[in-house]
Amino acid sequence: MSATVYILNGPNLNLLGKREPHIYGRETLVDIETACRRLATEFGLAIEFRQSNAEFELISWIHEGRERAGAIIINPGAYTHTSIAIMDALKACECPIIEVHISNVHHREAFRHHSYVSLAATAVMAGFGTHGYELALRHAALLLEGKAPAS
Repeated sequence: MSATVYILNGPNLNLLGKREPHIYGRETLVDIETACRRLATEFGLAIEFRQSNAEFELISWIHEGRERAGAIIINPGAYTHTSIAIMDALKACECPIIEVHISNVHHREAFRHHSYVSLAATAVMAGFGTHGYELALRHAALLLEGKAPAS
Protein backbone atom coordinates (compact mmCIF):
# COMPACT_ATOMS: atom_id res chain seq x y z
CA MET A 1 0.00 0.00 0.00
CA SER A 2 1.35 3.44 -0.80
CA ALA A 3 -1.39 5.84 0.17
CA THR A 4 -1.04 9.18 1.91
CA VAL A 5 -3.02 9.83 5.07
CA TYR A 6 -3.62 13.45 6.02
CA ILE A 7 -3.55 14.03 9.79
CA LEU A 8 -5.01 17.46 10.43
CA ASN A 9 -5.11 19.24 13.76
CA GLY A 10 -7.17 22.28 14.67
CA PRO A 11 -6.90 25.19 17.08
CA ASN A 12 -4.84 25.03 20.25
CA LEU A 13 -3.43 21.58 19.51
CA ASN A 14 -0.05 23.27 19.10
CA LEU A 15 -0.27 23.77 22.88
CA LEU A 16 -0.47 20.07 23.74
CA GLY A 17 1.74 19.23 26.70
CA LYS A 18 1.29 22.76 28.07
CA ARG A 19 -2.45 23.41 27.94
CA GLU A 20 -4.58 21.63 30.56
CA PRO A 21 -2.32 18.58 30.91
CA HIS A 22 -4.81 17.07 33.37
CA ILE A 23 -7.20 16.74 30.38
CA TYR A 24 -4.91 16.41 27.36
CA GLY A 25 -1.78 14.85 28.89
CA ARG A 26 1.85 15.87 28.65
CA GLU A 27 2.63 14.62 25.15
CA THR A 28 3.23 17.29 22.54
CA LEU A 29 2.00 17.42 18.98
CA VAL A 30 5.56 16.60 17.89
CA ASP A 31 5.41 13.43 20.04
CA ILE A 32 2.15 12.43 18.34
CA GLU A 33 3.58 13.13 14.89
CA THR A 34 6.67 11.03 15.66
CA ALA A 35 4.51 8.09 16.81
CA CYS A 36 2.27 8.39 13.74
CA ARG A 37 5.23 8.52 11.35
CA ARG A 38 6.71 5.41 12.97
CA LEU A 39 3.42 3.54 12.68
CA ALA A 40 2.77 4.75 9.13
CA THR A 41 6.01 3.15 7.94
CA GLU A 42 4.85 -0.20 9.37
CA PHE A 43 1.79 0.02 7.11
CA GLY A 44 3.65 1.44 4.12
CA LEU A 45 1.76 4.72 4.38
CA ALA A 46 2.92 8.28 3.90
CA ILE A 47 1.47 10.98 6.13
CA GLU A 48 0.92 14.71 5.87
CA PHE A 49 0.81 15.91 9.48
CA ARG A 50 -0.40 19.50 9.90
CA GLN A 51 -1.81 21.89 12.50
CA SER A 52 -3.49 25.25 12.17
CA ASN A 53 -5.47 27.60 14.36
CA ALA A 54 -7.12 28.98 11.22
CA GLU A 55 -10.37 27.43 9.98
CA PHE A 56 -9.74 28.46 6.36
CA GLU A 57 -6.38 26.70 6.35
CA LEU A 58 -7.90 23.43 7.62
CA ILE A 59 -10.54 23.69 4.89
CA SER A 60 -7.86 24.27 2.25
CA TRP A 61 -5.98 21.18 3.44
CA ILE A 62 -9.17 19.12 3.33
CA HIS A 63 -9.72 20.29 -0.27
CA GLU A 64 -6.14 19.30 -1.06
CA GLY A 65 -6.77 15.94 0.61
CA ARG A 66 -9.74 15.32 -1.68
CA GLU A 67 -7.23 14.94 -4.49
CA ARG A 68 -4.24 13.43 -2.68
CA ALA A 69 -5.32 11.55 0.46
CA GLY A 70 -6.28 7.93 0.83
CA ALA A 71 -7.78 8.89 4.20
CA ILE A 72 -8.09 11.93 6.44
CA ILE A 73 -7.66 11.84 10.21
CA ILE A 74 -8.80 15.08 11.80
CA ASN A 75 -8.83 16.49 15.31
CA PRO A 76 -10.73 19.70 14.61
CA GLY A 77 -10.45 20.95 18.20
CA ALA A 78 -13.19 23.43 19.06
CA TYR A 79 -14.21 23.64 15.39
CA THR A 80 -15.82 20.24 16.00
CA HIS A 81 -18.74 22.00 17.64
CA THR A 82 -18.97 25.11 15.46
CA SER A 83 -17.77 24.59 11.91
CA ILE A 84 -20.35 23.74 9.30
CA ALA A 85 -17.71 24.80 6.73
CA ILE A 86 -15.30 22.06 7.85
CA MET A 87 -18.15 19.54 7.83
CA ASP A 88 -19.10 20.56 4.29
CA ALA A 89 -15.48 20.28 3.10
CA LEU A 90 -15.21 16.80 4.63
CA LYS A 91 -18.50 15.72 3.08
CA ALA A 92 -17.03 16.56 -0.33
CA CYS A 93 -14.31 13.94 0.25
CA GLU A 94 -14.76 10.39 -0.95
CA CYS A 95 -11.99 8.93 1.21
CA PRO A 96 -12.43 7.61 4.78
CA ILE A 97 -12.49 10.32 7.45
CA ILE A 98 -11.66 9.56 11.06
CA GLU A 99 -12.44 12.16 13.72
CA VAL A 100 -10.12 12.11 16.75
CA HIS A 101 -10.50 13.69 20.18
CA ILE A 102 -7.94 13.22 22.92
CA SER A 103 -10.48 13.61 25.72
CA ASN A 104 -13.87 11.93 26.01
CA VAL A 105 -15.93 14.87 24.79
CA HIS A 106 -19.13 13.18 26.00
CA HIS A 107 -17.86 13.29 29.57
CA ARG A 108 -17.25 17.02 29.42
CA GLU A 109 -19.35 20.19 29.03
CA ALA A 110 -22.65 19.80 27.20
CA PHE A 111 -21.59 22.05 24.28
CA ARG A 112 -18.84 19.50 23.46
CA HIS A 113 -21.35 16.68 22.97
CA HIS A 114 -22.35 17.82 19.48
CA SER A 115 -20.01 17.36 16.54
CA TYR A 116 -20.65 18.68 13.06
CA VAL A 117 -17.59 16.73 11.93
CA SER A 118 -19.14 13.42 13.01
CA LEU A 119 -21.79 13.91 10.33
CA ALA A 120 -19.03 13.48 7.73
CA ALA A 121 -16.86 10.95 9.60
CA THR A 122 -16.45 7.27 8.83
CA ALA A 123 -15.35 6.67 12.44
CA VAL A 124 -14.81 8.63 15.65
CA MET A 125 -12.13 8.12 18.32
CA ALA A 126 -12.66 9.92 21.61
CA GLY A 127 -11.20 9.50 25.05
CA PHE A 128 -8.17 7.37 24.12
CA GLY A 129 -5.73 10.16 24.91
CA THR A 130 -3.06 10.84 22.35
CA HIS A 131 -3.01 7.09 21.60
CA GLY A 132 -6.26 7.73 19.70
CA TYR A 133 -4.21 9.04 16.78
CA GLU A 134 -2.40 5.73 16.42
CA LEU A 135 -5.68 3.82 16.71
CA ALA A 136 -7.14 6.04 14.00
CA LEU A 137 -4.12 5.47 11.77
CA ARG A 138 -4.38 1.69 12.27
CA HIS A 139 -8.06 1.84 11.35
CA ALA A 140 -7.32 3.99 8.30
CA ALA A 141 -4.77 1.39 7.16
CA LEU A 142 -7.36 -1.38 7.54
CA LEU A 143 -9.92 0.65 5.61
CA LEU A 144 -7.43 1.30 2.83
CA GLU A 145 -6.59 -2.42 2.66
CA GLY A 146 -10.30 -3.26 2.51
CA LYS A 147 -10.05 -5.18 5.80
CA ALA A 148 -12.53 -3.02 7.72
CA PRO A 149 -16.04 -1.95 6.82
CA ALA A 150 -16.49 1.71 5.95
CA SER A 151 -19.52 2.44 8.11
